[in-house]
Amino acid sequence: MENVRWGIIGCGNVTEVKSGPGFQETPSSSLAHVMRRNGDLARDYARRHGVPRWSDDARSLLRDPDVDAVYVATPPGSHLEYALACAEAGKPCYVEKPMARNFGECAIMVEAFRQAGVPLFVAYYRRALPRFLKIKAILDSGVLGTLRYVAVAHDKLADPEDSDPHRRPWRLTPEFSGGGLLLDVGSHTLDLLDFLFGPVEEVDGYAANRAGLYGPEDFVSGSFRFRSGLAGTGRWCFCSPVDREFVEVVGDRGLLRFSVYGNEPLRLECGGTAENIEAPNPVHIQQPLIRTIVEQLTGRGECPSTGESGSRTSRVMDRLLEGYRRLHGDDGSACFADGAPRQADSPD
Repeated sequence: MENVRWGIIGCGNVTEVKSGPGFQETPSSSLAHVMRRNGDLARDYARRHGVPRWSDDARSLLRDPDVDAVYVATPPGSHLEYALACAEAGKPCYVEKPMARNFGECAIMVEAFRQAGVPLFVAYYRRALPRFLKIKAILDSGVLGTLRYVAVAHDKLADPEDSDPHRRPWRLTPEFSGGGLLLDVGSHTLDLLDFLFGPVEEVDGYAANRAGLYGPEDFVSGSFRFRSGLAGTGRWCFCSPVDREFVEVVGDRGLLRFSVYGNEPLRLECGGTAENIEAPNPVHIQQPLIRTIVEQLTGRGECPSTGESGSRTSRVMDRLLEGYRRLHGDDGSACFADGAPRQADSPD
């Protein structure tokens, strides 16, 4: 391709600032067609973002000869369906994270695109953000010496709406999300660890529901070992009395501490000195990754977030949630039987 004309399936809130403008502002890239099940909302999005075509039918978008590649921005419960439709249409696909509800669905997607001979990308966009490329450069420089361990801590206040089954978001409806907030929120951190340190080979996890606000797990902890031998631990509490989140990488010469979701400076401590390193994120936070996808499709580069890497992240999450899912249903659907809404269109 010389230019990539994109279609979006599910032009909801995540596409308003985080991703949608990135397709328009990246060189050799444009938005040609957007789809949402609510046609009025699709038409309004197309008008506001200068997109020439809109529809309320994904099949219409996939048949459009002016759509070269497709961005699937629906909740994870429909990723498999839409990704397979893209593969069948022979069109490259960029799917929102998490890649699917579980590793089994990811594996089906990867095989379908392998057979179709077209690429599959996943929206783990931190792999291309300057902030995290800076972190990778620090780690690769050896300034921390021999790495000892990496520790993840994520505490989050519960949203009052989470306890209302009639207002609860799709993220807490396992039918659409695959489980609780680990898949939506924690997946970014786990994928980033894969990017920084390589694949995880061993995982041991525990999950529970501590607050009783909804059916899926609200607390997850685990330990893991990377292929390199580096050890790691993680803790995610989504019913905490405080909001805080950080990753700490410790070596025999110092440590690096940073936020995955915030813009605060990186904290580097080595040799008795401490340095705060500014590394803010751009407004259209997915645009750097979108640029790598366009560069790969136009033969000028390579995208670091693929179906294979996204599958690895889902496999780690499956292992962390294995015990909880065994009790509450393999796909998490048995966790949720209290009359919550059964429709979801696209991520916030």
